[in-house]
Amino acid sequence: MTDRVVLTAQELADACADAMWREDNATRHLGMTMERVAPGMAVISMVIKPDMTNGHGTCHGGYIFALADSAFAFACNSYNQRAVAQHCSVTYIAPALAGDRLTATAREVSRRGRGGIYDINVTNQNGEHIAEFRGHSRTVKGTILPEQA
Repeated sequence: MTDRVVLTAQELADACADAMWREDNATRHLGMTMERVAPGMAVISMVIKPDMTNGHGTCHGGYIFALADSAFAFACNSYNQRAVAQHCSVTYIAPALAGDRLTATAREVSRRGRGGIYDINVTNQNGEHIAEFRGHSRTVKGTILPEQA
């Protein structure tokens, strides 16, 4: 008989984030940095590079969406139950520029049954509000970490 290791909620969130980070090629490729994770929350940042700007000279909205979506993913997968995005929306409030460091802070609003709602606030290095993102998650089969016998 094997002894089952019981993790605290924070240890579980950290372990899930570490496992997901290793496999998340898109998030790593875009140069994002995991600042913090906890059950139902995540903070991820990213510096806007010149090749992320659009024809207006501001950060392309898709990169802001990707940053917020990554924070959403790490927040809703912090319980060792695989969760995917079911619906997401974003409201852009102010432009971001090349060189800006954007931070997406995801927090759980509701988690019931197989669904969750998460609000993600995106700010720049000066604390200015850049965007608001709301993600609806849906759990699917499987876990992030291998299950123990």
